[in-house]
Amino acid sequence: MIAGESGNVVAPKLSDAAKHVGKDLRELAGQVRERRARKYEELSDQARSYYDEGRRAAQEWEKGIGDLRPRKPLQAVLIAAGVGLLLGLLWKH
Repeated sequence: MIAGESGNVVAPKLSDAAKHVGKDLRELAGQVRERRARKYEELSDQARSYYDEGRRAAQEWEKGIGDLRPRKPLQAVLIAAGVGLLLGLLWKH
């Protein structure tokens, strides 16, 4: 009967321990969810910042390209053709 008595004492202790472990796991899961949400927000803000920075740089680049438009288009085309011909000849040899 001693084994039976000790079995009755152990079962409630195991049940209580399982309840505490379950509670701890739920708390830990909640902390993980909160941490994941904070990290997601942080990465989202960082990505948005990189996107905005890239967009601004592209807009500035676009404005700069507009300023490079040649004032003498025929002369610019002839120079580009000459450079292309020269590079083509050098490439062959």
